[in-house]
Amino acid sequence: MATKKTTTKKTRTPAASAKNPVTRKAVTRKTRPTEEDIRRKAEELYHERIARGEYGTAEDDWLKAEAILKDTGKKK
Repeated sequence: MATKKTTTKKTRTPAASAKNPVTRKAVTRKTRPTEEDIRRKAEELYHERIARGEYGTAEDDWLKAEAILKDTGKKK
């Protein structure tokens, strides 16, 4: 049975310096907010809402916190 060998190709660019002739592209990964992040944001929203004297529920605060944190993650 034949096996397949995989290799990674390194590229050289004209702008690369002699000390660092190999360039690699940075990979960013999207991270989802953790439950703890959402809880903290929801609590922050709760305190702000209470200070303004507005009506709302814990569920409203949670859903708003999720939306805010997910939107923030997309912009990074």
